[in-house]
Amino acid sequence: MDFFFNQNNLLLLAVALGSGLALAWPMILRSRAGAAISSTEAVQMMNHQHAVLIDIRPSEAFNTGHVPQARNVPLGDFEKKAAALPKNKPIIVLCDVGRSAIGAATRLRKLGFTEVVTLDGGLKAWMTAGLPVTANKKTGA
Repeated sequence: MDFFFNQNNLLLLAVALGSGLALAWPMILRSRAGAAISSTEAVQMMNHQHAVLIDIRPSEAFNTGHVPQARNVPLGDFEKKAAALPKNKPIIVLCDVGRSAIGAATRLRKLGFTEVVTLDGGLKAWMTAGLPVTANKKTGA
């Protein structure tokens, strides 16, 4: 019982609890956002379940290179543009490396989308897998 009344031990307990929470926080966020799938699983979902791929990167980044079938829904316009997404198809959310997609997927779930997953590793993992990336052509003369 003296263990809990020693000030040094209380500090150690507080640090241990804080560390545990810091380690668990990404898992908590991930569980709220839904599953993370690999690039291969994303291709299968797009081919067999007609999943919609949502790229949440800024338009400038999207235009320099993106998955060919992806729709650009930047985080700045997310709430407005999300309303136009189909609720009857699975949605795959992606960003550069997969971190920002977690928050966007959570927001989609709150808006009533039930089948939402994130692309594990984002566009970087997609390109590492050797899958196609396209860029928008510049218009003008």
